[in-house]
Amino acid sequence: MTKLIFLPHEEICPEGAMIEAEPGVSICDAALANGVEIEHACEKSCACTTCHIIIRESFDSLEEADETEEDLLDKAWGLEPESRLSCQALVGDEDLVIEIPKYTINMVSEQH
Repeated sequence: MTKLIFLPHEEICPEGAMIEAEPGVSICDAALANGVEIEHACEKSCACTTCHIIIRESFDSLEEADETEEDLLDKAWGLEPESRLSCQALVGDEDLVIEIPKYTINMVSEQH
């Protein structure tokens, strides 16, 4: 099992979180299954940027993003070179340290 260490996020996980996930599962699915409620407005179909994360450690252990993900990431708030969409980034064999950005761009929020 691979460890996913989420840095503290004011609303989603104020204390941070450490979870374990099987290689091959998306970071988003692993987070949601373990109570880390990453927003995913498009239901994980790679059509928005609400599940944007930044990989602070072991970024190079992930497979490269495809063109669709790269195009969407260009629209994400707070984009960094180590940014990924958590619905597309699959857990590998190396432990990851993950930051959930403070803000997200969601043109249609159902939590209002």
